Amino acid sequence: MPPFPDDRAVRQALAAYQSPDPRRSVWELWITALPLAILWVAAANGVAHGHWWTLLLALPAGAFLVRLFLIQHDCGHRAWFASPAANDWTGRLIGVLTVTPYDYWRRTHAIHHATSGNLDRRSLGGVETLTVEEYRALPPPRRAAYRFYRNPLVILGLGPAYLFALQHRIPVGLMKDPAAWRSVLGNNLGLAALIGCEIALTGSPLALVAHLAIVVVAATIGVGLFYVQHQFEDASWRRQSDWTALDAALHGSSHLTMPAPLRWLTANIGAHHIHHAASRIPFYRLPDVLRDHPTLSGRRVDLSGAWRALRLALWDEGEGRLVGFAGVRGGRSG
Repeated sequence: MPPFPDDRAVRQALAAYQSPDPRRSVWELWITALPLAILWVAAANGVAHGHWWTLLLALPAGAFLVRLFLIQHDCGHRAWFASPAANDWTGRLIGVLTVTPYDYWRRTHAIHHATSGNLDRRSLGGVETLTVEEYRALPPPRRAAYRFYRNPLVILGLGPAYLFALQHRIPVGLMKDPAAWRSVLGNNLGLAALIGCEIALTGSPLALVAHLAIVVVAATIGVGLFYVQHQFEDASWRRQSDWTALDAALHGSSHLTMPAPLRWLTANIGAHHIHHAASRIPFYRLPDVLRDHPTLSGRRVDLSGAWRALRLALWDEGEGRLVGFAGVRGGRSG
């Protein structure tokens, strides 16, 4: 298939995939939520009765929780059902399990989509990214803080646990917005009710150990995916005068290639460049886009490339790529 002649042609082609199939949406929700419920109950009940080996179930349960979050994610883009109300209430209910206040998250995620790859509009919803020159201009304590923030052990360890378990309990960045507070407080109440049910049904507060383990596993996977979707060497970051939404989508978001089982568990979110170009495409239709339009294959990153991307931390405006900290102090980047 020949390349698209212009941006309008790309958008017209992608528009054909933006209609959700309600039966498929319900089916995908069912085959995600049911295994998660079975694994979650088994892990919580096992730990509550002293069978600590059942904590191993947090690994597959966490993977299914990531998939459930990505259904919530599609609800937030109004891509899962035709009805906005059906999307919103499905997303809110799922948000109790994913410990993600739906309406608040939807607002910050919309900001991420509107500013991704824009050096002049770095704001809520993304991984903080400095340019080489901005980093050099920082005083030593702030340099150290940024290096700590970008450390892989923080990105994949402390960061995800903090984000979902603590930061999502208040509307960071939207503290003066009543709607954001309603979303966060509603999610907190739902989470408290869920925890109360777990303790009542298992007869022990130890069930919360399994709950926390599942959430932390899911958070780590989810943050890792989000990171490599925008933090890779050949990503595209531009100043406002040169930035366009479609270019940022197709060149500033990666196409993370994975084996088929991982693509299923991660709800095809690896085709992130297509998602950013047309966020109302349900995740089960993303493979159709790649099949029908091979010229939209995007900037591919495999799993080994995703691991290497963890060393990247700064945008080099001169070279037009993400680089690591090595050599920055001496006037080089790399």
